[in-house]
Amino acid sequence: MASPNTTTTTTSAAAAPGSGRGALRLLRSRLPFAAAARPGGRPATALRATAPPAAPELVEQSVNTIRFLAVDAVEKAQSGHPGLPMGCAPLGHVLFDEFLRFNPKNPAWFDRDRFVLSAGHGCMLQYALLHLAGYDGVTMDDLKAFRQWRSRTPGHPENFETAGVEVTTGPLGQGFANAVGLALAEKHLAARFNKTDLKIVDHYTYVILGDGCQMEGVSNEAASLAGHWGLGKLIAFYDDNHISIDGSTDIAFTEDVLARYEALGWHTIWVKNGNTGYDDIRAAIKEAKGVKDKPTLIKVTTTIGFGSPNKANTYSVHGSALGSKEVEATRSNLHWLHEPFHVPDEVKRYWSHHIDEGASLEAEWNAKFAEYENKYHQEAAELKSIVSGELPSGWDNALPTYTPESSPDATRNLSQHCLNSLAKVIPGFLGGSADLASSNMTLLKMFGDFQRDTPEERNIRFGVREHGMGAICNGIAVHSPGLIPYCATFFVFTDYMRAAIRLSALSESGVIFVMTHDSIGLGEDGPTHQPVEQLLSLRAMPNILMLRPADGNETSGAYKIAFLNRKRPSIIALSRQKLPQLKGTSVDAVSKGGYIISDNSSGNKPELIVIGTGSELEIAERAADELRKEGRTVRVVSLVCWELFEEQSEKYKESVLPSEVTSRISIEAGVTFGWEKYIGQKGKAIGIDRFGASAPAGKIYKELGLTVGNVIAAAKAL
Repeated sequence: MASPNTTTTTTSAAAAPGSGRGALRLLRSRLPFAAAARPGGRPATALRATAPPAAPELVEQSVNTIRFLAVDAVEKAQSGHPGLPMGCAPLGHVLFDEFLRFNPKNPAWFDRDRFVLSAGHGCMLQYALLHLAGYDGVTMDDLKAFRQWRSRTPGHPENFETAGVEVTTGPLGQGFANAVGLALAEKHLAARFNKTDLKIVDHYTYVILGDGCQMEGVSNEAASLAGHWGLGKLIAFYDDNHISIDGSTDIAFTEDVLARYEALGWHTIWVKNGNTGYDDIRAAIKEAKGVKDKPTLIKVTTTIGFGSPNKANTYSVHGSALGSKEVEATRSNLHWLHEPFHVPDEVKRYWSHHIDEGASLEAEWNAKFAEYENKYHQEAAELKSIVSGELPSGWDNALPTYTPESSPDATRNLSQHCLNSLAKVIPGFLGGSADLASSNMTLLKMFGDFQRDTPEERNIRFGVREHGMGAICNGIAVHSPGLIPYCATFFVFTDYMRAAIRLSALSESGVIFVMTHDSIGLGEDGPTHQPVEQLLSLRAMPNILMLRPADGNETSGAYKIAFLNRKRPSIIALSRQKLPQLKGTSVDAVSKGGYIISDNSSGNKPELIVIGTGSELEIAERAADELRKEGRTVRVVSLVCWELFEEQSEKYKESVLPSEVTSRISIEAGVTFGWEKYIGQKGKAIGIDRFGASAPAGKIYKELGLTVGNVIAAAKAL
């Protein structure tokens, strides 16, 4: 039942249908500022914010085209999810054709509206719409290759595969949280760069989510923040079809979703007839766009698998092909007497208007930006940097450097110096912590808090919402190449946000994860807060950099690497305890992943190699000094980032870890699993293959054997 403050729209099943514009992702060969003149060089004309609907008969044809492109692709692949596209086709048509602003020939155009399909299993809806709208990245051949090897139409939307897809979705709820990040980015940039006479940042974020997304906790974390921040240009469509994989949602999900969102600070609307209520869908979107101070959730009640005589409104249409007999029955039921993958000529002709209109929209914006650049040169230069991703010249000179005489300090404090130095020179750098800013040391001191009424500020307060924080930052990162978000918590709580970290790596969004309290060195809080297995587990994840700096120079080097790697995220693990500034460490050497910090041997033939990371590099160096006093030749290696070291040439790796030297010791306050790769069968790994304990840090290190004495004993035993 709708709550008292919910707008409800409903029509008969014979309501009229719709038309508009569709959005999305970077086409790598085009630029956000690319010229986009209309054919024949004609000047752009002002376009309406909402396009007029097509004739009802044409809309019905278009909607059925979308449905059957999905049905036919899933049937050909014998794999996929036809139910959502069949049920959401009316919503998809109205949204893409009548409301979304985009240029299909330049998916990277900066001021496009963003669209996210959080219910990513229904991706044939998005692929069909991109194809009809004229995106070059989704041809008919691509639709026919759905879910096949190296296809541009994978089984869930992937922003790195398909031009026109903004974010990678599939794990439910993540795309919704990404959309919150996209909307945050728009609100932030609009507040910073718009002028009373020139609105240069002005776009909406739309997202479709399903029952499964609503059940996942990450969506509630993100929805809570969106309501708190008043993201008025975020419009979410809840596909309320009452079916999940196990059957009716009644078996596990009976809450009043609209009431929950109202409590979270959202405006809510209920479209009761999402199957044929085109006018209701239009009215709901118009109403949502009229609400400026809060995000809107539009609950659209649909029938999953609409049109299928025997499988509609059942779980069997959720994640399986209909089967040839049911496909024919559905064609007959919807009067679609065409061969598979047919797009009627009149539908093609109608949708083709988006190519001309999209070019005009972009040309219009480019002309506005040219005027903006003449009037507001400095702001335009900053915005260009954010849109292009080009870092300012000499930006890395802002990073602090240290000598052995510099005071010992916790790397979390040294990280704060980096954050604040970089924020002064990188216009797109922003972020925050999960209610731990004073402990993670992540506050940007020259800026205030991003809040509902101060969206121009750069400190983001995420509250105790690690999972939502990570997913929102992924959305910020993919909004514009030059937006570089960071987010922070205790390293052990990467477990709360691992799904978001994995999607950051998969979707090539270069988020910087600032993780403090990185070991047993945090002390008295005990094993619940002491990470042990996290280092190894995150090193196992593809396309991510796991950096554990040992002092100030390595911390600065870690940030330099993180900023340069815009297609892969970085995790920087930082200490709570103070550490000395070591002789031999280097900002630039961090880029090698592993390097020699001290060595008293010659000819690349030390008797012993001791390898350390983070807070244990100091222990390795002290042990080496003692062994050298006894006449041993010892090399100490910092292996600050395994991934970067593995990317070096074989010649370089041999120069650091010569294969002839088999006497090797590693020391790291984490599990020893994995270290055999670097110490070999004859080496010794000193680490922690158990949980930690509650005690002062020094006592735990001693009891668990992470000491100079233990390194020396291991060296003598080899």
